[in-house]
Amino acid sequence: MRHKAKFIPRAIQAKTMPRVLIVGIILLATAASASVRVLHAPSDGRKWPEWRKYLDKWRGEMRIEVSYDDNLYRRPEFAWVPSCYSVCFLMICDQMFYDPEAGRYKVDEFLDHGVREFGGYDGVVLWHAYPRIGFDDRNQFDFYRDLPGGLEGLKQLSCQFHARGVKVFIDYNPWDRGTRREGKSDMDALVELVQAIDADGIFLDTMSSGPGEFRERLDAVRPGVVLESELALGVEHVATHHMSWAQHFQDSEAPGVLANKWLERRHIMHQIRRWNRDHTGELHMAWMNGSGMLVWENVFGSWVGWSERDCSILRAMLPIQRRYVRLFSGEKWTPLVPTEKKDVYVSLWESDGVRLWTLVNRAEKLIEGTLLEVQHKPGSCYFDLIAGREVKPEVVDGTAALEGSIRPRGIGAFVSGSDEALGPDFPEFLSWQAELDKRADFDTSFPARKESLKPVAPTKKYLKHEIPDDMVTIPAATFDMKVTFRVRECGFYQTDPPVNPAAGLHRMMSFTRKVPVGPYAIDVKPVLNREFAEFLKTSGYAPRYPKNFLKHWQNGRPPAGEEDAPVVYVDLGDARAYAQWAGKRLPTEEEWQFALEAKKARWGSERVWEWTETERTDGRTRFCILKGGSDYKATGSHWYADGGPRTPDFAAKFLLMWPGLDRCGTIGFRCVVDLEEDERDSESGDR
Repeated sequence: MRHKAKFIPRAIQAKTMPRVLIVGIILLATAASASVRVLHAPSDGRKWPEWRKYLDKWRGEMRIEVSYDDNLYRRPEFAWVPSCYSVCFLMICDQMFYDPEAGRYKVDEFLDHGVREFGGYDGVVLWHAYPRIGFDDRNQFDFYRDLPGGLEGLKQLSCQFHARGVKVFIDYNPWDRGTRREGKSDMDALVELVQAIDADGIFLDTMSSGPGEFRERLDAVRPGVVLESELALGVEHVATHHMSWAQHFQDSEAPGVLANKWLERRHIMHQIRRWNRDHTGELHMAWMNGSGMLVWENVFGSWVGWSERDCSILRAMLPIQRRYVRLFSGEKWTPLVPTEKKDVYVSLWESDGVRLWTLVNRAEKLIEGTLLEVQHKPGSCYFDLIAGREVKPEVVDGTAALEGSIRPRGIGAFVSGSDEALGPDFPEFLSWQAELDKRADFDTSFPARKESLKPVAPTKKYLKHEIPDDMVTIPAATFDMKVTFRVRECGFYQTDPPVNPAAGLHRMMSFTRKVPVGPYAIDVKPVLNREFAEFLKTSGYAPRYPKNFLKHWQNGRPPAGEEDAPVVYVDLGDARAYAQWAGKRLPTEEEWQFALEAKKARWGSERVWEWTETERTDGRTRFCILKGGSDYKATGSHWYADGGPRTPDFAAKFLLMWPGLDRCGTIGFRCVVDLEEDERDSESGDR
């Protein structure tokens, strides 16, 4: 017989509790409110039995208050919902997903990477427009149409994801009101988009719920399409929204219960704190609630990668959640059952003769030994699902003591049942888990990525008296370059310390760096339509991907009266091709700014953004710095990219995808050439 002091007694009878304790039980979530996110738990384990009674009472009363109807969850077309545990927020411009050189989506490579690193994805959100939207008048639906292959290409993409068992979500931005209008309602456009590409869900960006008629409209065109809110979903909407984000939800010291998941066990919530470098809090909440996680490393162009520890935890979780989805979406869920170790907390799930305990370690240290004691049922075997091994507990007086270890901030799992209940494939599953555990790496360091600057290919060196017409010379100099930009979620570059967009979005920010330039010569003005037409006629240039190339031209010619307007609807590759044909190159952002600030070149009257040769990549996100500003400015939302006129020091980070999206009606370019000094320069002077 063991004589160990227990951290929390296995069972506490109310009649043995001090009266003052019963009266003084504090429930942190006391009001039956539809706005509650988490039903927080008392830190004192002696109060948990009464807390669980409160949870049952809250659920019953809330179902009555909102007239809860689970009809949508019972429909067979939504049977996939409870097992959609892991969703990837996918920037379509991510180089891991789209290869700009080969011009193709890399679905299998992307999904294989997801399996290796995170345990695989059950769904993907195809994110498309923000933070690019606003540079021209294209709306959020145009961005989907202008992706490689258009809507038919997206339909094929959905088919590839579906073949791998992955659901596809599109994004809806309700704040997009200042760009080109569709001539129809957003709801009509969304329903058509869902139908056109066979989407499985709509992510409701910045919304806590969708309009009431949404559900009926979607059911009419494609059964089984779900709605998932970004902001906290009120319990009154759980009946019509199968999924919701649990974004920045604050947990209690002892893990609490997600209100929506407690109300409807088949509802899936995806935990997310996008800027965190430690995701154990979200992982614990998902594990204790039988709910899901959002994997989001490329945050609109800012790299926020997951540590090896967090990846290891999710890899261990997901196979268990998927195998035991009936338990995690069933009615026999007991939060916070007693444990034997401080800082270890446990939920119990039961169904079909199987008991499953999910454990979390809140401490920053390894915890091992007897973790919990459970009622032994004859014929039951016990297994540690994280380690992938059988546990042979000592059974005393009908109680089995389950021993194991949980890594710092890690998770644990025990399952119990007969051989028949566990299933004939259980040994194979256990071996799989054991192999995963061998891979576990609890390194918490941040997987930083280094940005690289695309090298600038120099032109032939001109003497000053040889430079082409309509260019001005800029002498060599080293200057203090002030860079001004707006803090957006796409981040920026070369700031020390790095800019954290979460610390205050949309504010203007500046930094200064010392930069050498020149000598060089720069075009007085941007390249004009007539000049680009001559290039096409002489060179025979045709882009590899013609989508939106010179979209505004008519019958291969500039619009009448616009021959001397700056050429637009050209991407970075088109601009580079022209520059090479002309014996020139594009200016770096430093060269562009130095020349324009010195008023050596004309600026402002044409009012287009201009491409620069400043192209960077971190291996996941490519971007180019735009300079100049434009006449066009999308208004009505601070989520739009900056438009309107900008001073020469202003820099815009423009995420690169592929030519069809990169060509805009507001972006042109000018060129530079490299100079070489000789004796005649001192006599002729600057031009």
